Amino acid sequence: MTQVDILILSNGPGEVTTWVRPVVRALRQELGDDRSVVRISVVLSPCSNASGQEAAIALSYPEVDRVQAADHFWQFLLWGKTFENWDWRSRGVVVFLGGDQVFSVVIGKKLGYRTVVYAEWEARWHNWIDRFGIMKPQVAARVPQKYAHKFTVVGDLMLEASSHSSLVIGHLSLAKDRGQMTNDTDASTASHKVGQKTELIGLLPGSKAAKLAQGVPLCLAIAEYIYSKRPQTKFVIPLAPTLDLQTLASFADRQKNSIAKIFGFGGACLIVPEEAKSNALLKTTTGLTVELWQENPAYNLLSQCCICVTTVGANTAELGALGVPMIVLLPTQQIDAMRSWDGLPGLLANLPVVGTPFAKVINWSFLRFVRRKGLLAWPNIWAQEEIVPELMGELQPQEVGEMVVDFLAHPEKLDDIRTKLRNIRGESGAAQKIAQIVGEEMS
Repeated sequence: MTQVDILILSNGPGEVTTWVRPVVRALRQELGDDRSVVRISVVLSPCSNASGQEAAIALSYPEVDRVQAADHFWQFLLWGKTFENWDWRSRGVVVFLGGDQVFSVVIGKKLGYRTVVYAEWEARWHNWIDRFGIMKPQVAARVPQKYAHKFTVVGDLMLEASSHSSLVIGHLSLAKDRGQMTNDTDASTASHKVGQKTELIGLLPGSKAAKLAQGVPLCLAIAEYIYSKRPQTKFVIPLAPTLDLQTLASFADRQKNSIAKIFGFGGACLIVPEEAKSNALLKTTTGLTVELWQENPAYNLLSQCCICVTTVGANTAELGALGVPMIVLLPTQQIDAMRSWDGLPGLLANLPVVGTPFAKVINWSFLRFVRRKGLLAWPNIWAQEEIVPELMGELQPQEVGEMVVDFLAHPEKLDDIRTKLRNIRGESGAAQKIAQIVGEEMS
């Protein structure tokens, strides 16, 4: 059988975890696991949102044979040479899963490979790309008719999150089962006395320092307020794969994160149980404990949440794909700290010395634009209306907490959000359809 190389181009943490993971799994299912016949390589391009752990994450996927980090991308793009001087088979397919679509064109020409692009919102370079797998028919609406044969509607890769979620209730360790998430004995006992069902709430403060500095103390302060009103609530933070426990905990420490006092948050300490099967906790000064979930992806866990409190980012797309209601926060107390923008603005904002002025200008302009246009969360962008609440400004824990309490007291509101989230997404099975397109291009 002819030997073939599949080269996957990707970039940021969101793409690597939510696009690359299901596609490489589908490729092995479609094309087999014989590495002497089909070899899968991943090459990463620079991304302003990158954490530096993307290469390690991609290499952890058992379906992937080799990975090159973003540090060496430009050399590869310009000269076709990888850092480790990889060999390339005579036949292959370049699969675009994040970055700039033109990279597929250049690299495909250099290697003499066919090219397949997953286009979520916009498809470019129609005359140079061999095949497009698109999320919705609208992506191809403005494409010249002579290129229409290149386009196949595959659906939404983000829906792979929900398709791989088994929705096993009880997978999370709750207080009654393992004693892990016990906020305090009296409150827990009170909850059982009134016969109220445990309500699980997910807190997603972000994955980079720029967001964590505000997101961690704000989310924990919100959790404290909610728990004071509804002691049957339990809270969990699913850690991003690029984040470790100590780093997360440092943002909950008032001595290490001065922004915490802006939200009136008293701080929290990290508790790491001796038992290997138990999850670590953050315990606040009020006695509230929040479980830290390190298993990734956390789709099973998130699917059990009544509601999530999250920052802006790819996590809103994941929650939307899972049909999980959310409240999206963009606190502006420390606007200069928010430097997690894509593309050139993000690169400029993070430059030494001159980065701070750039960040202030970028954020000020962005906030003016957002206040005028709205729609920051991906589900709202998809629907072109506010399906999930977006809160921006100098947010206070009490006001956000009260909104969550109201949702919990009126579950019909949460049901309405779930229904709308399910209705706006494309069809499932995108990864398998992309794998089928790659198989067709191989032959």
